[in-house]
Amino acid sequence: LRPAVRKMLLKQVREKAREDHYPAPYAMIANWTADGASTTTGYEVEASSFAELMCSSTSRNLVRVFFLQNRLKSQGKRTDTEVKHVHVVGAGVMGGDIAAWCALRGHTVTLQDREQKYIDPAMERAAKLFAKRVRDDELRKTTTERLRSDVDGIGAIDADLVIEAIYENLEAKQALYESLQAKMKPGAILATNTSSIRLEELRTVLREPQRFIGLHFFNPVAMLPLVEVIRCDDTDQDALDIGFAFTKGIAKLPLECRSSPGFVVNRILAPYMSEAMHLAEEGVALAEIDKAAVAFGMPMGPVELADSVGLDVALHVSKVLGASMNRPVPATLQAMVDKGLLGRKSGQGYYVWENGKALKKSPDNGSKSTHLPADIEDRLILPMVNEAVACLYDKVVADADLLDAGVIFGTGFAPFRGGPLHYAKERGTTAVVMRLNELAKAHGERFEPHPGWSGL
Repeated sequence: LRPAVRKMLLKQVREKAREDHYPAPYAMIANWTADGASTTTGYEVEASSFAELMCSSTSRNLVRVFFLQNRLKSQGKRTDTEVKHVHVVGAGVMGGDIAAWCALRGHTVTLQDREQKYIDPAMERAAKLFAKRVRDDELRKTTTERLRSDVDGIGAIDADLVIEAIYENLEAKQALYESLQAKMKPGAILATNTSSIRLEELRTVLREPQRFIGLHFFNPVAMLPLVEVIRCDDTDQDALDIGFAFTKGIAKLPLECRSSPGFVVNRILAPYMSEAMHLAEEGVALAEIDKAAVAFGMPMGPVELADSVGLDVALHVSKVLGASMNRPVPATLQAMVDKGLLGRKSGQGYYVWENGKALKKSPDNGSKSTHLPADIEDRLILPMVNEAVACLYDKVVADADLLDAGVIFGTGFAPFRGGPLHYAKERGTTAVVMRLNELAKAHGERFEPHPGWSGL
């Protein structure tokens, strides 16, 4: 019987994790199969296996991730200001899902957009979220009642926190801010969910620019735990503390970031996704690119990730970061957006999407090669590590541990590796810099090691 059960258990575990990434469940199955029925050897085998696993790098790094999570939770000072009413402007995928999550976590929420037809899909998604997360009928009814559509934006008058989540356009956001600040009550906080625009540019029309903060959520909101809490050099500490308290109150992990292009997560993901496009242009099949990233430990590959966040969003971030860091925007990305191929949201991007899942065959990518470059893993991963060093050097975050925490919880960077900077240290910073130099010589200056490596 045990061999049959073993086969079933292994099938279930393999669907969740690879043995070389997370060996513990495989060891448990092996021990149970071989010695689980023995009263003489079973306990000894278990103790020996446990000790071996506890001393592994996976164990050490997962313990590290636990403490990194606590470090994120410790940010911010205690505040007496309580956020009860949240007003969200923009009922697209991000704004609508932020509103739903806030209502789920107990806030009164009003959701504003130009017309009711733009709000209705968000309310439908919210109903599905509530049905999944709230089993009790009465509690689900109460949760649903906390979220109200508000085309006229009346909710902004009483809101303690207003979150702007409209499309990424500086002029449109500023016009909205001028309208909102005329309605908002004294002491209320205005926050933006911008994914890439610097707060210094956005806040020039505000009467109290020091109380303007960024609250950058990630898609899907219900699944990804990180929220980047963005500040300028002169941001009011009280406003920042309210942002921290609100974020933790809705069961998210805050990461304090200095306002800069792309902040942390998008900035670090950009070269990862860009390199995938370089590989695709060389003829490497898209599914193979994704497979290489997953083999390293990423939750999904860069191609699927681009499709998931939306190719229009990826294009905008690429343009913002390209302008500030002198990087080219991938031509294929622009062409696909021009054709309306936006990824999961449109049903087709680099992949065709059905029922929310990517069919790992590109509709028209021209990539038919089955040959994988020997350096594919380093080409995908080391640009992220190099950019993490750049973020630390630019003081976008306070220290290396917070940066590692943000990248793990914001991008899903292989937790068992402890974060990009920790991974570099375990691998050896000298060895990583040498490898980057080799890649730069072979593939171009985009791999040049950042000057910040000397201080790591």
